[in-house]
Amino acid sequence: MGANDKIQIGVIGAGNIGNVHIQEFRKLSDQAAIAAVTDVYQPLAQERAKTYDIPKVYESYHELIQDPSIDAVIIGVPNEAHAPVAIEALNAGKHVLLEKPMAVNAASAKEIVKAHQKSGKTLMMSHQMRWEPLNLQVKEQIDKGALGTIYNVKTGWLRRKGIPGWGTWFTQMSKSGGGPLIDIGVHMLDLSLHLMGNPKPVSVFGTTYAEFGPKKRGIGTWGKPDWNGTYDVEDLATALIKLENGSTLTLDVSWAANTDFVDNGPYVYLMGSEGGASLRGNKGRLHTELFDRIADVELTVPQNDEGARVRLSRHFLECVREGKEPITSAMSGLTNSLVLEAIYESSRTGNVVTLDWSL
Repeated sequence: MGANDKIQIGVIGAGNIGNVHIQEFRKLSDQAAIAAVTDVYQPLAQERAKTYDIPKVYESYHELIQDPSIDAVIIGVPNEAHAPVAIEALNAGKHVLLEKPMAVNAASAKEIVKAHQKSGKTLMMSHQMRWEPLNLQVKEQIDKGALGTIYNVKTGWLRRKGIPGWGTWFTQMSKSGGGPLIDIGVHMLDLSLHLMGNPKPVSVFGTTYAEFGPKKRGIGTWGKPDWNGTYDVEDLATALIKLENGSTLTLDVSWAANTDFVDNGPYVYLMGSEGGASLRGNKGRLHTELFDRIADVELTVPQNDEGARVRLSRHFLECVREGKEPITSAMSGLTNSLVLEAIYESSRTGNVVTLDWSL
């Protein structure tokens, strides 16, 4: 690949998230080209190829990965396949953009990290929330010291009625690795740790609940239900995470719950020694004291903002071309996996769980 050559991308998984990635990278057509696509359901891969004029359709991801003209792959497959596909791609010398979560468990995530370290290639996690405009504004103020030391954070994503694809891989522990905790909670965990400066999590105490899914209640609009399928994941999780610098992070997440807490959406409340920040959906504020009185500053999304996923995609291409470490690095993916698994273990045992960072 020459300095001015377009990066040739193969998309593994032509479903909803794969389609989103295709659309976003097409906005950067001066830098990259979607050169191939594959999906276990071939008619869908063929449909994407026809819609977006993608020249190659492969019957399997193995064939796509072995194509020497492909520089990088986007992996948007069900969670259970993240590790085997990512490891094979890295071993074949491909750069990888991997959808969240990194893997269904910490052991598999560690195997991905080891493959990445051996490969010398870019591995970036697709956590688009770090690239949302208000989150970027808050991070800029944090980096300037406006919040001082961030010592406590409350974050989460509560849905009132949003269980996706009941009975499909989404709701099967062996295939997904978990319910809302690993589905949407991973976004809030990742964003919060990023805003805090990435302190190392050391221990977790958490509990999970399944009060709606087993009763086939709380069903959302995402995915097509399989009423003959299985539901053995949680629909609500709560956890307290202790970090190595003494700070704390509280995480609450649900697919279904009888609540209207913080508008039933994503939120982050950052509490620092010099200031704080509140992020709720597309609204944000900075908090401090002036003249012995509370003072708030409203944050606004810039007009004609290009979007978080375009920024994410551009960053991936920069990392591939320049050999830079992605902001959402392999270690960020492993960190999330370790914390999520510890929450599930803590819920099973009733004990505080210490994270095992050994590879």
